[in-house]
Amino acid sequence: MKKICCVLLTMLPLSAFAYPIDVEKHIDGVQIDYNSHDTAYDIGNITVNNYGEVPAKCAVVFNNGPEAPRTRRIQLAAKSSSNVTVKFSREIIRLRIKLSCEPQ
Repeated sequence: MKKICCVLLTMLPLSAFAYPIDVEKHIDGVQIDYNSHDTAYDIGNITVNNYGEVPAKCAVVFNNGPEAPRTRRIQLAAKSSSNVTVKFSREIIRLRIKLSCEPQ
């Protein structure tokens, strides 16, 4: 019984930082892929990869419920990637990200 309790207590911190992330993408004429991360309880992060042969310019809008949406703009060279991070003033319950990219 003690072993089961110890295992359950050690797994508790793994679930503490998890929150759902919804990504909506609008990609026009570029080969873009993404990977979203839950870095901390108030920080959202997305990695944007450009697999195409042309540079791309992207706008990433982070939305965390009642707070104002935060927009980050990046320019990606061909065959490169970039991390986009935003810090909110309160804990993230559900993170919504809109990724819009077009050729440069």
